[in-house]
Amino acid sequence: MRKLKILNQVQNDRFIKNIWIHSILILVSLLSLFPFIWLLSTSLKGAGENIFAYPPTIIPKDFTFANYVGVWHKVDLMRYFINSMIVAGGTVLLNLILSSLAGYPLARMEFKGKKIAFFAILATIMVPFQAIMLPVYLITLKLHLVDSINDTLGFIGLIMPFAVSAFGIFLMRQAFLAIPREMEEAAIIDGCNVFQVFCKVLLPMVKPSLAVLAIFTFIGSWGEFLWPSIVLTKEAMYTLPVGVNNLQGMFSSNWRFIAAGSIISTIPIIIFFLAMQKYFISGENEGAVKG
Repeated sequence: MRKLKILNQVQNDRFIKNIWIHSILILVSLLSLFPFIWLLSTSLKGAGENIFAYPPTIIPKDFTFANYVGVWHKVDLMRYFINSMIVAGGTVLLNLILSSLAGYPLARMEFKGKKIAFFAILATIMVPFQAIMLPVYLITLKLHLVDSINDTLGFIGLIMPFAVSAFGIFLMRQAFLAIPREMEEAAIIDGCNVFQVFCKVLLPMVKPSLAVLAIFTFIGSWGEFLWPSIVLTKEAMYTLPVGVNNLQGMFSSNWRFIAAGSIISTIPIIIFFLAMQKYFISGENEGAVKG
């Protein structure tokens, strides 16, 4: 009987502890989501409702989708969307390819200066892009990778500074290190060369890490504002963040349109994350070699 009481007490304490933990997590989540909820609420409020009323109202009284229709017709959001997709897609693709190609030899091959090269790559994480932005901009101008020369070159100028990252190389190196060497050795015995081992054996086993890198790269590229706003000169080449920021000049008093444009710009990020979620949370290479 005493053991049963002790067991019940332990379970009750654990239950109370879980309630506190979940309450804190829910509170932090609500605080994190509040700016997005406020933005969504503003985008759905009609012209007759005061968006700066105090106390603020989250649920719109004059519910309408007119702000989304209005901003869609007032600016060329579809053009901005296509430009952002080209830039984000190119950045993600190059990051996956180049980071994998750089991470593989750092994880699997032995060569002189390997550790120095790896730590030098990691050191670049501490350098903010703003610190190297001027020389990168001058290089872009010297190579004529600006939209004033050609639209295609303009896209290349937007993509190349972010085509590979130290975080991506580090992430892929760690993913390759986690794969048992027996898998690689078995493929070599079966007659695969180094490139075939890399493409047909190792890459399929690091899909979760590739998905993580793709998600972070896509979010960073899609939301990038500083670099496009500096490099781009043609409005037809604007990406969504630059185009949405341009709304503030066109509709300085219409915050509903600005909120609607901001919500539209976040939709692709949500869709991309949901599409990659199953890879993001999975570990496909667990238990690859057993017995």
